[in-house]
Amino acid sequence: MMRSRRSANTWRAWGLLAMALLWPALVWAQTPGGNGIKVGEGRLHPSFELETRLDSAAGYFPPPGNLDPAVVSDTLSGELLLHFRPGARLELPASSKVDVNLTGYLDYVHYTGLLTENSGVASRLEGLGDLSVRFSEGAPVEVEVGDHFERSDRTRNAALGVGVLSLFNEVRLAVPLRPGGGALEITPKATWAVEFFQPLGALSPVGCIESTCDPSVVRQFDYSNLSTAVQARWRFLPKTALVVDGRFDMRTYFQGSSPNALLLHTTAGLAGLISPKLSVTAKLGWAQDFGAVGRGTLLAQLEGSYLLSTTMSVKAGYTRSMEPVAAYGLFRDDRGYVEGQALLGGRLTVRGLAAFDYLSFQDASNPRRDTTFRLDVGPQYQFQQWLVGGVGYMLGTRSSTSSGAGLNYTRHEGYARMTVTY
Repeated sequence: MMRSRRSANTWRAWGLLAMALLWPALVWAQTPGGNGIKVGEGRLHPSFELETRLDSAAGYFPPPGNLDPAVVSDTLSGELLLHFRPGARLELPASSKVDVNLTGYLDYVHYTGLLTENSGVASRLEGLGDLSVRFSEGAPVEVEVGDHFERSDRTRNAALGVGVLSLFNEVRLAVPLRPGGGALEITPKATWAVEFFQPLGALSPVGCIESTCDPSVVRQFDYSNLSTAVQARWRFLPKTALVVDGRFDMRTYFQGSSPNALLLHTTAGLAGLISPKLSVTAKLGWAQDFGAVGRGTLLAQLEGSYLLSTTMSVKAGYTRSMEPVAAYGLFRDDRGYVEGQALLGGRLTVRGLAAFDYLSFQDASNPRRDTTFRLDVGPQYQFQQWLVGGVGYMLGTRSSTSSGAGLNYTRHEGYARMTVTY
């Protein structure tokens, strides 16, 4: 019985994979392309993306012979995944002083079972949506409202490891003010975000002794974050500006014992062109918590972008930030990164990103330290205006002073995707 079920799952996985590989060619042969569907003064661009991804640490799955999705192995396993992403982009250009942009997609993640038996129980629906509406864009007083929604297994909680599903939503309001012709721009902002977590299994990773890697208690990290901010930019030279930013975060948790945060961020510095090819941003500031943890730290940003040619650029920088986080209250992130992109022949885009993060969790009773490294490289080719294909490789490593497979791992991901946009 088990062998026949495994065989059926294997044939189904190969069938879906074959469809994923052949489908773009069929669409290319049958779809004439176009410029979207006319909606009023704007355009609606439906899209469909197929992606195959080989992930060496895809998740925790039921052990052989067990089909209960709530009971999984306590070690990370590899798998071949298929992503089916129907989506759309709506663009309504400024009409009656209103500009609307809406982007979204659904993502059905299918675990094929080709590498790990019973992984199919982890198949699920993910998705993303982003709405931006601007009133009187470019006027002395502008208003922007928006909403961002996302369901994914890549959470915003830096303390959590692999094996958690996140449901995130953020509403935002910004009012850019440009008195005196636009050299000075002051933008008050307000955002409200909520994030809810769901375990992808019921077992803790090997060696886990803390709540941050225990799926049974992950829901106690659900939170609400209300943020108010003011950003000011004064162009005192044609291509150079003085920038001053201030933000205040009020983080509360719906349940559990995570320390709430009342975190004030302030930074000031310069941003602009040093030469026609080199732009630099340099900021310094301070972050101070007035909540339960009460820690403070220096904030910094130094970033340089160099234009090698009209189609090639490279960017490198360092940032230090402090943000609220569940279980520990706050964490500090020292991040160094470099990324580059080149457009070759008008159709081939080659890009790469490397980033290293040193995370310091601000809990005196548990001074946890993590290091993460991320590498993402790959080319993308535009076959037609409506057909884009790409391949890539991602390397992710994480090590922590806390034990547990979900916090200490190396993850290799290779992917190939084709996207059709009408």
